[in-house]
Amino acid sequence: MRPIVSVFGGTGFLGRALVRCLAAEGWSVRAVSRRGGPVVTEGRRASVQPFRADIRDDAAAAAALVGARAAVNAVGLYHPRAGRTFRAIHVEGAAGLARAVQAQGVESLVHISGIGADAASPSAYVAARGLGEAAVREAFPAAVILRPSALFAARGSFLDGMTKALRTAPLFPLFGRGETLLQPVFRDDVAEAVARILAGPRDLAPLYELGGPQVLRYRELVDLLCAHLGRRPALLPLPFAAWSLLAFLSAPLVRPPLTEGMVALMRRDNVASPRLPGLGALGISAVGLAEVLRSRDAAFRGSEDPKLEVDSQNADDRPT
Repeated sequence: MRPIVSVFGGTGFLGRALVRCLAAEGWSVRAVSRRGGPVVTEGRRASVQPFRADIRDDAAAAAALVGARAAVNAVGLYHPRAGRTFRAIHVEGAAGLARAVQAQGVESLVHISGIGADAASPSAYVAARGLGEAAVREAFPAAVILRPSALFAARGSFLDGMTKALRTAPLFPLFGRGETLLQPVFRDDVAEAVARILAGPRDLAPLYELGGPQVLRYRELVDLLCAHLGRRPALLPLPFAAWSLLAFLSAPLVRPPLTEGMVALMRRDNVASPRLPGLGALGISAVGLAEVLRSRDAAFRGSEDPKLEVDSQNADDRPT
């Protein structure tokens, strides 16, 4: 029989890749989500079970773990809503899941956080990420925490929005002067990292920071996209105070294009620490963003190549 792994946030951006990867690696996967919707499994439906559970509901989360050998928490939230605050999802929900893992004797827990998580940050989003890591570690000391940088794949939202604006706008605003460093990481590389951690046994570190092979300034990232689009709009440096105001004004929207958390993350370099193990420590050769953008037509005209989607920081940006 296949061992069972419960992937919380299994219908989200990273969660879908986790479900596919773990099913391919021989796991029976419970794709746990708030709505319990179907998951695209590419012919592996027999080994994937949708499961409805809200990470805020301790009893439901515990039920999703029955008989499981491992669990992955890929639930995330960028924009708070009624009853779904940063603390409720990233701290209390994550801690409740970790306690359930401990209580039920589940062997392994991988908790997905993000580079820059800091409990002392003035940003509510960034602080909740840091507090969540500490809460998970307290509840289940053997948990492995992964902090990926900005995620990219075949289709998504972060660079999709950028490329749409670059195609049409005569001006393109930069975060500050565009000097923030980014190290985008391929979504499937992160999923593979989780699979290798769960495969064990091996000497595992408690914390990994996962970045791709390229470190780019935000301005350089924009230049790279412009080159592939054949466009050259004027670049307009915009102070972070202006971005914060825009995030505040868009907060009432159901799906705001800009959030306080996004602005906070762009204020700091989003690069994996050389003092922490990364993809290389798990034997993974990282796929680079430059590699997947070699063909403009393939990248921006609906190619099905799985290396051509780009999405925003921290995986499943909304509770599933």
